[in-house]
Amino acid sequence: MEAKKNPNLEIGRNSSIYFAIGLNLMLFLSWQALEYRTYEKDDVVIDLVEMDSEFEEEIPIVSVNVPPPPPPPAVVSESVEIVEDTEEIEETVIESTEISQDTAIEERIIDVAEVEVEAIEEDVQVAFAVIEDVPVFPGCEKLSKQATKDCFQQKIQEHVAKNFNYPQTALDLGLQGRVSVVFVIDKNGYITGVRSRGPDKILQDEAERIIGKLPKMLPGKQRGKPVKVAYAVPIFFKFHDGL
Repeated sequence: MEAKKNPNLEIGRNSSIYFAIGLNLMLFLSWQALEYRTYEKDDVVIDLVEMDSEFEEEIPIVSVNVPPPPPPPAVVSESVEIVEDTEEIEETVIESTEISQDTAIEERIIDVAEVEVEAIEEDVQVAFAVIEDVPVFPGCEKLSKQATKDCFQQKIQEHVAKNFNYPQTALDLGLQGRVSVVFVIDKNGYITGVRSRGPDKILQDEAERIIGKLPKMLPGKQRGKPVKVAYAVPIFFKFHDGL
């Protein structure tokens, strides 16, 4: 025979209700714990403030001897005497300085010899390509104009080739390229105003040094008078791998 269980004594019959009640109780306690607040209590000492009555000091009144004000100025009686004006005054007549058509103008004939003409010397600079008489390089004397011009250009090239020196610093840095040099041959035949433009300052300095060694020349002439002549020359700096 099987033993029968009493339904009133079954333990797990109301377990779900107990679980719900316990869960709600835990939630309530957790909520109360989160909402619980505490405050810092400061020790406040409340004392009585005692104030003494103010004491008003009596300030004595001191009399100061003030000098009396100065007396008013004395009234001076002035007597006015009226004198009749018996002197006649002459009126000044101002003459007009305006010139009218009736005023005669003195005619003066100026001699040409009285006029002084001051000659102003102009500082003219002419390009080498348009100068009438090109500067004469030493060794190019007594030639025709075209031959003197060709000789000048040839002498410039020979001078550059003779004095050319590739800077060692430029070789080490691998600097090369074209340097354009512009200079002026002044009215006395000297080289002035040397300027250059190139890929690097080292090459420009070397090009200006070469041009600065040019000799004194016979100055160029325009209409028979010495003038400044501008000239430009390119100098090429190029090295090979075998150097």
